[in-house]
Amino acid sequence: MGQKEVKKKNYTKREVSDFTEGKYKFQLFGRWLVPRTLLPIFYKIEYIGRENIPQDRNFIVAPNHISYLDPFVAGEAIKKPIAFMGKKELFENKTLAFLLDNLACFAVNREKLEVSTIKTAINVFKTNRWMLGIFPQGGIRRNRKIEKINKGFAVIAKQMKTDILPVGITGSEEYNWIPFKGKLKIVIGEPISYNQEFDDIIDEWGKKVAQMIDYTYVKDIDELQVKNQKEPVKS
Repeated sequence: MGQKEVKKKNYTKREVSDFTEGKYKFQLFGRWLVPRTLLPIFYKIEYIGRENIPQDRNFIVAPNHISYLDPFVAGEAIKKPIAFMGKKELFENKTLAFLLDNLACFAVNREKLEVSTIKTAINVFKTNRWMLGIFPQGGIRRNRKIEKINKGFAVIAKQMKTDILPVGITGSEEYNWIPFKGKLKIVIGEPISYNQEFDDIIDEWGKKVAQMIDYTYVKDIDELQVKNQKEPVKS
């Protein structure tokens, strides 16, 4: 008998059934461990604007990205289960892929918005419980600027007819390991309507987040990023 072929797991597409109670509880554990237990040793954490979180509808959680702590503190700020997009390269490491998978993250191609990403976004919202998490700037940026914003989050918002909740995070641009010396601030802004032009959505997100955390907003939209992304995808 030949050896059984091991099927490689596809981390780019998620079905409704993939967003399990077990993954939600694993997220809760991560939020307890990181922002509630470990981070308070090194940071004073301040959450501002929780009154802006919609309680009657789905939305896209859209923070700036300055450290690997961001998904945990954003989750703790929102207090809802969030399925974050992560660059596909992160899932090439088996251990990291296992952790991300159990945190309900899924892989995306940062260079191109693929059909599988749209279909997963559809399935996230079909759960009627999970929110979709997107870092509009893509990778981590610690230069205190909101710049190089990808259009994908605006495309998905309009495709899903879902508003965007801007979240500003500052204080962990450099990790602090001295007890009680750091200050971490998470600011939640008013939702951004999907019912605008792509560029207007991006511009509003950039301006809002920059203002909330005293960053500099650099408007540098690459029109090429939206090509072939405007056609609707059927669920």
